[in-house]
Amino acid sequence: MSDIKEQIFQELDNIENLARNLRSNATLATQQTDLEVAILTKQVKTLREKNESAKQLIEKSVSILEKLKK
Repeated sequence: MSDIKEQIFQELDNIENLARNLRSNATLATQQTDLEVAILTKQVKTLREKNESAKQLIEKSVSILEKLKK
């Protein structure tokens, strides 16, 4: 009987360790996702700024070409 109790307690300890590992992995995954989102957000902001700058340069170039055409 004590062997069965000991086995049950060992299994419970194993389950507790697995649950702890799962919680830890879930926390790390959330942090990784947050980091990825922050990086992507920064990249999108940078691309939008570059696109705006490129748009302004194109508009300026078109304006110059139109003036030269006259």
